[in-house]
Amino acid sequence: MKFFRPKLFTAMKGYKKEQLINDLIAGLIVAIIALPLSIALAIASGVSPEQGLYTAIVAGFVIACLGGSRVNISGPTAAFAAIVAGIVAQHGLSGLIVATLMAGVILILMGLLRFGSLIKYIPMTITVGFTAGIAVTIIIGQIKDFLGLTFPASTNAIETMEKLKAVFASLGTINPHALIVGLFGMAILILWPLIGKKGKSGFAKVCAKIPPSIIAVVLGVLLVKFTPLKVNTIGTLYPDLPSGFPAPSLPSFSFETIRSVAPSALTIAILAAIESLLSCVVSDGMIGDKHDSNTELIALGVGNIASGIFGGIPATGAIARTAANVKNGGRSPVAGMVHAVVLLLFLLVLMPLAKLIPMPIIAAILFMVAYNMSEWRHFVHICKSSPKSDIIVMVVTFVLTVVFDLVVAIIAGLLLAFILFMKRTSEVTNVRRWDGRDEGAEGGTREIPDGTLIYEYNGPMFFAGADKILEFAVEEDTRVMILRLGSVFSMDATAMKNLEFIRESCEQKGVRLIISNAQEHPLRVMKKAGFIEKLGEENFVSGIDEALRLAAQTNE
Repeated sequence: MKFFRPKLFTAMKGYKKEQLINDLIAGLIVAIIALPLSIALAIASGVSPEQGLYTAIVAGFVIACLGGSRVNISGPTAAFAAIVAGIVAQHGLSGLIVATLMAGVILILMGLLRFGSLIKYIPMTITVGFTAGIAVTIIIGQIKDFLGLTFPASTNAIETMEKLKAVFASLGTINPHALIVGLFGMAILILWPLIGKKGKSGFAKVCAKIPPSIIAVVLGVLLVKFTPLKVNTIGTLYPDLPSGFPAPSLPSFSFETIRSVAPSALTIAILAAIESLLSCVVSDGMIGDKHDSNTELIALGVGNIASGIFGGIPATGAIARTAANVKNGGRSPVAGMVHAVVLLLFLLVLMPLAKLIPMPIIAAILFMVAYNMSEWRHFVHICKSSPKSDIIVMVVTFVLTVVFDLVVAIIAGLLLAFILFMKRTSEVTNVRRWDGRDEGAEGGTREIPDGTLIYEYNGPMFFAGADKILEFAVEEDTRVMILRLGSVFSMDATAMKNLEFIRESCEQKGVRLIISNAQEHPLRVMKKAGFIEKLGEENFVSGIDEALRLAAQTNE
């Protein structure tokens, strides 16, 4: 199957012991990075911590095995946190699993239909807008744990704006202990990488190899365990945290559930495709390889279905973890598989220790995740340097992501981008009366026969600018009208209808209509509509000189 070619098979050709060692080391390091992130992102998504690990283990292994990239690392990501939390709040865990399974099916269909290349047509401004919006929603969602706030029992804090309102209403309940632990965690997350970058000692080199999130978790646990600081831990909120691997199962669901979660499932599929293919593009540049986008989509679909069956949440390619994989020597899907196996061993052996992790430390980690994913510098740069239409699309997508949700934001952003694109395109489309002077390939100045009108149409002939065709006006003494369509490379049905109106008008007034320089696509449209047959093939010419000769013959 040409559309499904997992990189694992090609990577195994000529696979050597040295590469196996590098992949094992890279997989171990990526697993260490993914461990606290998987737990934190699960909590941010409104599910229990172990479900983040189920996702990284199952989806991470399956997508690495079947994926179209050599080095892509998959698992839970921050992009899904807000939408997953919304699904859980409205439809429960069974609704989330149904949405994840549906998203997997959609992704497989996208790969089978070879939609991988179509992702590039989603405007960058939309991805930047909703990515920044997701970052803000994550930050707002973690303020409660970072400050140790206590919401009243009757508080309904599901949507982002509801959470923000509840935070302001509960500021009087700040737990100083939680704030101290949270700031301690933030300090480690910020300062630890600086030690590794600026130091030249052996200790600094070791620091550069150890993820700051792991250090923050370990020191945070020790701080709370051996000091009087009292804060919520994972064990406080999830006392029955399991340490085993779940058996595969499917939830009971109805047609009503499928219908209600369908928009969210589609959003999950689109987000998974965008983020994973972006991760593939980034990693391609790092290792000098080229991923197979349709294979990656199919693998994503299978991985998400497997994740749902084992109680996980949606998964996609994680850019930061993928970059860490490459930097540490990973060059084949084996590294991604090793990362999943290491996480499985932690789940089976060390999961009880996760109960000791303080919630303010989890909040601090998610703050850093949100900051890193926000691309705020890119956001500001676009605001300073881009056209107003692009800025509007980005800002609207950002605001709607925060105020409403991703479904509304992406739909509105795409519609707005489409409308503004149509507007810009129609503005550069123009019709002018030709006076015989031509600076194009044909060059020179030509004499126009008496009673001949020549119009030149520049730009695509489509519905947004189709009314400009009606600017072709016939004067009283006109006997021939020539339409130069050399700069028209596409035509739609609306433009064809208006062109037909011009033909009928010319026919009624006894004016000969000649089409010059028509390109391939407009010719196909005109032929399919029967326009060529009605006008007559003799009235279609390949150049203006031939059109002028026909006009002169008509006037004789």
